[in-house]
Amino acid sequence: MELQSSVKAQNPIVRQLASLKVLSRLLGHELHAQGASKTITLSRDEVVELQTTVDLFIEEITRRVQTRGEASPAPAEPQMVTSRN
Repeated sequence: MELQSSVKAQNPIVRQLASLKVLSRLLGHELHAQGASKTITLSRDEVVELQTTVDLFIEEITRRVQTRGEASPAPAEPQMVTSRN
């Protein structure tokens, strides 16, 4: 019986990590596609896809933590930071 509850507890974690796997694969694809240069170029659409993946992961984790009552509510919008050129 303990084994089943352990497996059930891991399934949400596996689903949450799926978003990060997608993000990692997107970045890996771009690194591979652009060869061995020290810099890479991402289109606006690619950056939006990466940002969306991260945002969805953050929202899911925040929702699960709040549901369990482990933390105080997070701010509705994340604080934006500037990117380096």
